[in-house]
Amino acid sequence: MGNITKKDLVERISETTGLTQVDTKIVLESFLEAVASSLQSGRNIEIRGFGRFKIKERKARMARNPRTDEQVKIEAGYKPVFEASRELRKRVNESYLQTHEERGSGRIDLPRQSAADLREPSAWRGRPISNFGG
Repeated sequence: MGNITKKDLVERISETTGLTQVDTKIVLESFLEAVASSLQSGRNIEIRGFGRFKIKERKARMARNPRTDEQVKIEAGYKPVFEASRELRKRVNESYLQTHEERGSGRIDLPRQSAADLREPSAWRGRPISNFGG
């Protein structure tokens, strides 16, 4: 599963609404700018049935630079966050679970045997590992 870009969104919305891609791009960029400017001014955005964009305060903290192992102070700040609505979470979970059931979970199905049996290399010969790699 790859990422969906702004261009992909413009194409999808344009196909669905019948708007031109130029008009759709203007509307999408206007929406994104409205979200960004509202957050910049300290105002949350709530879209019922979808979710909420808000600003979260981050406290100052100490961290470690992994290259130098030096302790570094990270200043307090703010970050934009998105909280999905209950409806969106439910929809995503149902869709995601269904998709994974259809494709297989990507997990490796190991034969059901006792731990003692699994220590013997002969127990593994000829056993396919299903669903490997999706």
